[in-house]
Amino acid sequence: MEINFTTVIDLSGTFAFAISGIRLASGKQIDWFGAYIIGLVTAIGGGTTRDLLLDVTPFWMEDGKYFLTTGVALLATLLFKDKLFRLGNTLFLFDSIGLGLFTIVGISKSLEAGLPFWVCIAMGTITGTVGGVVRDVLLNEVPLLFRKDIYALACVAGGVVYFMCRHFSLPAGLTELVAASTVILIRIIALKFHIHLPILSSITTDTGDNENKS
Repeated sequence: MEINFTTVIDLSGTFAFAISGIRLASGKQIDWFGAYIIGLVTAIGGGTTRDLLLDVTPFWMEDGKYFLTTGVALLATLLFKDKLFRLGNTLFLFDSIGLGLFTIVGISKSLEAGLPFWVCIAMGTITGTVGGVVRDVLLNEVPLLFRKDIYALACVAGGVVYFMCRHFSLPAGLTELVAASTVILIRIIALKFHIHLPILSSITTDTGDNENKS
């Protein structure tokens, strides 16, 4: 069976995102099956949302590789948890890899559907981020998408680079690799140099206090 480069990226992203979900679940007193479910929804959440928006059957309903890949991720976590969990940035690393790879998968599948480039970038961002949002909500965490971290914007930047590479007629495989690397590098650089978006401060007024005093 022939496996194209996009499929390799898709399964690699599935593995990376599943690891990130399982890693985060490990600190929540969740059993193995629960950790598997968290890893699975992290891996398929964004792609499912994308496929529903594209009005096609969600990819995991037609191919069992994603369930198997998540199982391999759980097994790898159980076997190498001491090495994986000893690394403080394990969650960040695997989440960033999954983010970059899934962004490209979302863009590629949207292009196949004949959508304009801005929709493809939006679909790539959805594919890359929604799984992490579902993961964080299920584990009672504030989703990374809504924190000050450079997250969705990294996907958008990767999408722009993707179409720039296409404009200059770079090979498809190289285009996907460069764009995915852009997303990952932006995340790493933002963490290293503490680059983030401004936090929206709470908006308060003195109207209520003044009324109570009067």
